[in-house]
Amino acid sequence: MIKGPPLSLAACGPHQRGCCTQRNSAPCELGQRTSFWVAAGVVAHTLWTSAAPAMTYPLFAEEWHLTHTVTTGVFAIYPIVVAAVLVGFGDVSDYVGRRAAILWGVGASLFGTLLLALAPDVLWLFAGRAFMGIGVGLTAGPSTAAMVEFSGQGAAKRAATITTIAQAVGFVAALLLGGALIQYAPLPTRLNFWVLSAVLAALFAAAWFLPRHTGTEAQGRWRPKTPFIPNHLRNAFAVAAAAVTTAYTHGVLILSLGSQVARDLVGSPNALVNGAALSLFAIASAVVGIGARRLQPRAAMTGGVAASALGMVLLAAAVAHHHLPVFLAATAISGAGYSLLFFGGLQTINSAAPVEHRGGVLSAIYLLAYVSLGAVSLLLGAVATAHGLGFAVNLGAGVISLFSVITVALVAMTAPDRSRLLFRRKAKDNT
Repeated sequence: MIKGPPLSLAACGPHQRGCCTQRNSAPCELGQRTSFWVAAGVVAHTLWTSAAPAMTYPLFAEEWHLTHTVTTGVFAIYPIVVAAVLVGFGDVSDYVGRRAAILWGVGASLFGTLLLALAPDVLWLFAGRAFMGIGVGLTAGPSTAAMVEFSGQGAAKRAATITTIAQAVGFVAALLLGGALIQYAPLPTRLNFWVLSAVLAALFAAAWFLPRHTGTEAQGRWRPKTPFIPNHLRNAFAVAAAAVTTAYTHGVLILSLGSQVARDLVGSPNALVNGAALSLFAIASAVVGIGARRLQPRAAMTGGVAASALGMVLLAAAVAHHHLPVFLAATAISGAGYSLLFFGGLQTINSAAPVEHRGGVLSAIYLLAYVSLGAVSLLLGAVATAHGLGFAVNLGAGVISLFSVITVALVAMTAPDRSRLLFRRKAKDNT
């Protein structure tokens, strides 16, 4: 990799020193700081592609006469495919490098987005979401691991904070931009995906210049296999996986049913207003994620459980009384809960996992989170079709509350002294 200050793509001119045109230099590669932010962009794309269709589900349902079961099925195929990719390819970046895995993933996401932009019927939606799932499955673990590795020695806590914020940025972009384009621009079911395609194409171009050998510390040849968790990481993995899974399961109510809840139960017909309401989830997540950097992981996860439970109570109340201000409070508080749970879980495993296992272990955590996301979304879609949207939302709130109880129980079972020892060892790194 080229030494010296971080390079931007524009810096590689033919008459400039320190660039890829120098004799005997390596192929043009980005510097550490720039690579960190490109990896953050890849993290943001995982939530942007996940949330991009959220505001269009009601429009597709109206245009093609789809039931709640079908629309949540379109949503669910995405986390199911993500989980399938993580099962077989979760640790591939530990062998082939973060750059190669990221390029494969962003390319698959781009192809899936183009399918949604061109979709003539619902089968194309399923295919597009499947390719998006492949893309996110290939990039979720590697991009998160790359942020840790490009953040510098001992900056795991900073990487966890920026990862949380990057996800929130992708979420907000999908909901606000999507809502604005749907409400005020032509081609309401298409333009949103064309814009995302352009963003993904630019991200693919930037990722092409990432360092080529980062993340290739694993020994031997790679072969498809289920994720493996070393014995000494299993306690940390259990706590982190429970926290991240609980956080991600919020996505069922926000991404799969959220826009329909806002339109049908709360009574807001404006797509931008609904997108703004749902984006409070991500905005609160980003704001709280910045403040969470000062918290120990145990405190963050405990606070996240409390905020999540309160958010679910408020969501049920908003649905029962068709009250928009309560719905806004529910989305914001749930976003705070998501952020604290995700940050606490990610920081727990980032601090514990060595680099040669980091990609695989992170992918295993995302695997559990996406399996939960797909299973709960299919369940709630079937319930909404059979018993109504309000009942499905209440059931979903109950499921998330149950996951929260499991998470806080695992946190409580983790020996505080052992946790303090682990994070004291990292204290110097996190300053």
